[in-house]
Amino acid sequence: MNTMAAEIERHGDQYVCPDVLDLAVRVARATTRPLLLFGAPGSGKSSLAKHIAAKQNLRFYEHVVTARTTARDLLWSFDTVRRLSDAQTKTGVKPDKHYISPGALWWAFDRVSAADHPRTAEPHPDWNATRADRGAVVLIDEIDKADPDVPNSLLVPLADRYFTVTDLDQAQPVHEKPGPDGESLIIITSNEERELPPAFERRCVVHRLDEHDKETLKIIAGNHTGSDDKYPLDFLIGRLTDARRTAKEEQRRQPSTAEFIDAIKACVREGITTADHPSLKPVLEMIYTKKTRGDAVQGWPL
Repeated sequence: MNTMAAEIERHGDQYVCPDVLDLAVRVARATTRPLLLFGAPGSGKSSLAKHIAAKQNLRFYEHVVTARTTARDLLWSFDTVRRLSDAQTKTGVKPDKHYISPGALWWAFDRVSAADHPRTAEPHPDWNATRADRGAVVLIDEIDKADPDVPNSLLVPLADRYFTVTDLDQAQPVHEKPGPDGESLIIITSNEERELPPAFERRCVVHRLDEHDKETLKIIAGNHTGSDDKYPLDFLIGRLTDARRTAKEEQRRQPSTAEFIDAIKACVREGITTADHPSLKPVLEMIYTKKTRGDAVQGWPL
């Protein structure tokens, strides 16, 4: 069973964190600013948060942003439908705290007050329950998918580590209560599908994840398989480089490190141990180039 605890521990063991990225994490810690990560999809932005949670033994919370996300969703949500339903029963409406669900930032800032809500269950209890006294890492994933008002509305909660819950009988302030290792580490990712407000970027520590070079790809491959002699590693890296170069020239999306890992897993599982194996080309078309049966020009030449 793939639990969140197992997922976090896996990223702790397998994720390759370059020195400059580790420095960016330390700078974000020192300044108590969010770490804003730019990079192509599949470059490892989201996985960093789980890696840090594992390595620093921190609680872990996440919110994957969509086009419908509001800033308040990261703080709390209020179940108006349930409240309306209760209003039509004999028992009637309950106190407002029964309809509140704390969001990722509330859990990270003040776990005790977040848990003091009848309808609330802590996210990822298999990991977080045994780390109640630890600090937290929060992943706000793909912030660029949200309306520009969302990052602007998060300026104060992220900078001051404070917000007020207004959907209660009495407004409740939520202040961060730092753990023994300091304030929460907030990691925000962007695929640059939409430009972020300058005021938001100014309040972040910003780092861009570059493409992994050949030596780093070899380390990543070893971390995911435990061996580099079960598959044609140099060939896979060479074809990844070729596909990226062609994609850049043709202004197409470049295959990611995540797709490189998928190619390795497929080769190991299918017993593809040599570059001339008959299944290797179709595997790379499926993973690197996304070539389809009826579209010979959709992918890159391999």
